[in-house]
Amino acid sequence: VQMNHVGMNVPDLDATVAYYTKTLGFPEAFRVNDEKGQARLVYVQVSENTFFELQPGPGRPAAINHVGIHVENMPAATEMFKQRGVNIAEIRNSDTKAVLNNITDINGLRIELAELGPESMHRQAMNRWK
Repeated sequence: VQMNHVGMNVPDLDATVAYYTKTLGFPEAFRVNDEKGQARLVYVQVSENTFFELQPGPGRPAAINHVGIHVENMPAATEMFKQRGVNIAEIRNSDTKAVLNNITDINGLRIELAELGPESMHRQAMNRWK
């Protein structure tokens, strides 16, 4: 359907979230914590349908690790890409309640396909956008 997010590993998640929300003015849309209560990822919202996905990557330089593409029907999209000979993984459910799949392009870059049903954190943030 469209580009949905850019995923980045960042060396200091708290400082990066503060920069994107306070300095750039993008609101925090949602976050997912690990079993210890630490943020595993934070989404900041650039527009109604566009986000930055920030993930902690301590000790490493900041880097883009994937781009997220919104699809309406994951089984159909997966089958279409398989028919085209694309290196595509298996469909899985995310703890954000999105249905995901990954394509690895010819350069080894990851493209994350995301079906965003009404219960997904992404869709809920998109619906809250004003």
